[in-house]
Amino acid sequence: MPKKLNRQTVSAPKRPIRILQFGEGNFLRAFCDWMVDILNEKTGFNGNVKIVQPIAVGMGAIINSQEGLYHVVLNGKNTMEDRLVTCVDSVINPYDDYANFLALAENPDLQFVFSNTTEAGIAFNENDTTPERLPDSFPGKVTALLLRRYKTLPEKGLTFLPCELIEKNGSTLKSVVHQYIDLWKLPADFKNWVDTNVHFCNTLVDRIVPGFPKENIHEIHRRTGFEDNLAVMAEPFHLWVIEAPESVRKTLPLEQAGLQVKFVPDLSPYRTRKVRILNGAHTTLVPVAYLKGLRTVRESVEDKEVGDYLMNAIHEEIIPTLDLPKEELVRFADEVMERFANPYIKHELSSIALNSISKYKVRVLPSVLTYIELKKQVPKRLLYSLAALIKFYKGEGRPVNDTPEVLEFFKQAWASNDAVYASKLILGNVDFWGVDLNTVPGVSKEVTEHLLVLNDKS
Repeated sequence: MPKKLNRQTVSAPKRPIRILQFGEGNFLRAFCDWMVDILNEKTGFNGNVKIVQPIAVGMGAIINSQEGLYHVVLNGKNTMEDRLVTCVDSVINPYDDYANFLALAENPDLQFVFSNTTEAGIAFNENDTTPERLPDSFPGKVTALLLRRYKTLPEKGLTFLPCELIEKNGSTLKSVVHQYIDLWKLPADFKNWVDTNVHFCNTLVDRIVPGFPKENIHEIHRRTGFEDNLAVMAEPFHLWVIEAPESVRKTLPLEQAGLQVKFVPDLSPYRTRKVRILNGAHTTLVPVAYLKGLRTVRESVEDKEVGDYLMNAIHEEIIPTLDLPKEELVRFADEVMERFANPYIKHELSSIALNSISKYKVRVLPSVLTYIELKKQVPKRLLYSLAALIKFYKGEGRPVNDTPEVLEFFKQAWASNDAVYASKLILGNVDFWGVDLNTVPGVSKEVTEHLLVLNDKS
């Protein structure tokens, strides 16, 4: 009979809180926290993680019920490993206790802040008008936290390593913090302190994390001897590329722990390759495969029609837009397809579908626009994916998960079930795409033709 998983049934050392983490989801727990656990084991880092729940309703209660303990299950062609992660201290929900959230800034041991609040998370919200009450946005919370740090421990700065998949995530977070400093009319000395004592590192993360292994959780309970409601499955592959000063490399010695971490002066080539090919392939695949009745990445790439579609989209429409050596890109693409077909990873398409509009803008649209600019024609496969995405967001029982504003816009666009009208309205939403796609040569015609066919199939 599996035992309850808590700190009475598991012996784990007490460590100081050295990392604050915004986000309690599967990725951060199977990537950053997994790394910190190894860091504690193999170096003298000796630090735990305090998690901040970034939204009012989240996983904090269940994580606290297991006192931060959970297993990361790594499965690959030549790997099977269950690691009990002990470095997560607990979760605090600032929506329930803003005062204690701010008090976290007064911890002299605190050095690092990790985050993953999705691509839409690092954004300015003009309704967050004061630090006197909890800001709703992630950067607003960060600014309030830094203000308390400045007032109580000005001699101890912090280093931010955001994991959101946007370009220059650290620099962007810093710029939004500056917006809040200006909006809240905070002292110039505070802004100078932020610029001098707080490092906002640009980072790139790479690991496929399907999440909770519900299909074989009983086998995992049997192997580990514990009842674990937070187990998270991930592929063995991992890569964290970090732009940071040498001081960060020394105080966070991830490389010394044997982890695939690179501290580099410029991560742009790594980011472009990964976001356009791996993440772009995921986002391109999801609506196409889901509309065909497929539900996981593996079964999608093993499906002859969809697998060939994705392979051709990568090699013929994404790789030609990238200014990197072709051999390197082809090799990386082949590795990606092999990772997608990992027989031990059940990566649900529905989990990748979260916030697909912002993901398409970041991951796929740059390939579309560059392809049109270079080739003077449209990338038919990537635009078929866009048409499928518009159809997917029509709802009709599909797992559409996005912000209320995005969902309401699609509801109105599809109200009359007119594919031509919906296509024109959605492609013209500059807030979605950063450009009116109806004005880009060939896009509207290609997408609308595909959408008419897809809509007739419903």
